Amino acid sequence: MLTLERLRADHADALLAFERENRAYFARTVPDRGDAYFTPDGFAARHRALLEEQHARVCHFHVLLEDELLIGRVNLMDAADGSAELGYRVGERAAGRGVATAAVAQVCRLAATAYGLTSLTARTTLDNPASMKVLTRNGFTPAGDTTVGGRPGLRYVRRELALVPAPAPEIEG
Repeated sequence: MLTLERLRADHADALLAFERENRAYFARTVPDRGDAYFTPDGFAARHRALLEEQHARVCHFHVLLEDELLIGRVNLMDAADGSAELGYRVGERAAGRGVATAAVAQVCRLAATAYGLTSLTARTTLDNPASMKVLTRNGFTPAGDTTVGGRPGLRYVRRELALVPAPAPEIEG
């Protein structure tokens, strides 16, 4: 069973293990976070900073669990004026099963209902067709060229969150 939870302090160990396990997998399509991110002290400091941003309602961070195992994360960053930027990653073991599509759909619903957002943007590299599919399946449309960590990419937008239903199965949470 898939469960989406708002990021908490007690997710830190599982989240660091997830990021370490999937580091090489993620680096194929998104810029690497750098060695300091993966150290216990570096990660702990970053995790505390994320929780502070979430407490201030600047960002909304979520972890995706399958039978209590952390398999992904879905985040809404820089929320302002009814909009935020969506970011997500699903681990290699869960890839290709519709997990990212379902998790993004759930966060789009939360964005509209719990966080009062009306639109979202997202970016992906051009060499990540799976991410492009996740976005288009969730009502995002291409909105121009961009870069992601210096790599060529596409920017996507989804407007009127409350009016455009996201066609994905429910996730508990």
